[in-house]
Amino acid sequence: MKPIVLLIDDEPSVQFGFSAYLGKTGYQVQAACSIAEARQKLTQGFFDIILLDLSLPDGNGLDLISEIRQNYPEVALVVITGGGDVPLAVKAMQLGADNFLTKPVDMNELNVYLGKSVELKGLRSKEITRKRLDKNPEPYFGKSPAIKKALELAEMVAGKDTTVIIYGQTGTGKGVLARRIHEHSPRSAGFFVEVNCSALKGDLLSNELFGHAKGAFTSAHQDKQGLLEVADGGTLFLDEIGDMDLSVQAQFLKVIEEKQYRRLGEVKMRHSNFRLICATNRDLLSDTKHGRFRLDLYYRINVFSLYLPTLKELDQDMEGLVLHLLASLHYKGAEVPPDVLHLLRSYNWPGNIRELKNMLERGLMLSEGGILKPSHFAGLDLPTVEDRSKPKDSSIEAAEMLHIKSIMDQCSGDTSAAARILGISRPTLYRKIKKINTINK
Repeated sequence: MKPIVLLIDDEPSVQFGFSAYLGKTGYQVQAACSIAEARQKLTQGFFDIILLDLSLPDGNGLDLISEIRQNYPEVALVVITGGGDVPLAVKAMQLGADNFLTKPVDMNELNVYLGKSVELKGLRSKEITRKRLDKNPEPYFGKSPAIKKALELAEMVAGKDTTVIIYGQTGTGKGVLARRIHEHSPRSAGFFVEVNCSALKGDLLSNELFGHAKGAFTSAHQDKQGLLEVADGGTLFLDEIGDMDLSVQAQFLKVIEEKQYRRLGEVKMRHSNFRLICATNRDLLSDTKHGRFRLDLYYRINVFSLYLPTLKELDQDMEGLVLHLLASLHYKGAEVPPDVLHLLRSYNWPGNIRELKNMLERGLMLSEGGILKPSHFAGLDLPTVEDRSKPKDSSIEAAEMLHIKSIMDQCSGDTSAAARILGISRPTLYRKIKKINTINK
């Protein structure tokens, strides 16, 4: 893919000359003739290099440098100045520019600068990603076929800008997987903005997403930045989107379609270039039939679906998951006693991994830093083996069925390919398909 250059210069002859030369040498060029137009271009796409003339009709290019470096830290920034403006160029580099060229620009010299700038941008992106990953250690998902397949699909879609929806019960790690997709995506240098749609209702959620202008309502004493604005250039994660009120769904649908929105009480149209990831524990298609979720919004977000299995379905991963969670809780023991592991495996885990972590934390407190024992988990209402045979929550079964239908559609009905993607055997897939067909009769 050709590197993309944003040329910010108000002289038509300079724009024409640079665009013609850079086009021949393997670059894509977009031009802006003012600071305002440059800001708009930056919100609408990604750039590898910015060529910035400091003398612009609506202000000094110096004012834009700090803004670029703060919002787009990985981009390479080269300043163009007049021959007598070297002190100004030095100041630009102090503010965050990577290099400068003086007019008239030598095109061969420019080509060398741009080549180095592309390398710099790549190195800077890797460093930013490394720092973010250092702060957020790789989570443990497990090694079961279903999980491995979910991770393979997540890795595949991470490099795209596709909208993703993650289905699964509460506590299965949907938010963790969403963050993983973000951190392995080209947007990893941007913010990962998480919004829980079940915690905020109606106007509260709308205000959180869109923000408001000062005076928009009685208690609006100052402007409030919405999370859509914060997510610009990054990822917006809408957890439990199935709980979003219909009125907010209508507002958000327009944002997805146009990447534009207005703050409450404001006429100005704002832009936000975000990647959307959603998660739900509901059967959204069924909700559309009962008027609880907009059908048009469902089709906009159900582009690429992933399904996370319940903890009960990950029995072979229980030991590794327990060790990982205990390590995160600073447990000093090297292993989990077999009787404790057996006890944990016997539980139904309605709260999934989140509940497991809470129970382990409580057990560690009762053990007072010693070795874990079954007695440390006494009184926690562990169910009998018979309880484990109870049917799964119907909404999650429906979500799993919806996921299977989606994979079958992607594979054009090829059951062998679909079984590989789902991480299950063909006989298991046949049984699930038979169950789906029986329910739909």
